[in-house]
Amino acid sequence: MPALNVEFSERELADLRQIAKERGTSMKALVREAAAADIARHRALKEGAETFRAFFTAHAEEFAAAFPEDEAVAARGEAA
Repeated sequence: MPALNVEFSERELADLRQIAKERGTSMKALVREAAAADIARHRALKEGAETFRAFFTAHAEEFAAAFPEDEAVAARGEAA
């Protein structure tokens, strides 16, 4: 399995040791779990944004009708 060396400050390393001890796990497992959770979060946010864009595009006319003041701002090129 590929590996990655990660450097931590002395303080960060001490904190990781303490957290791993409190959770009854290894530092390696703790760091891997944190990285895996961040990867999953990143994927979910990306998928959510794609879903929102698709929904917004599919309903653009409805949004324009519901929020005509935003359409006027967008037409002038100003930030809402």
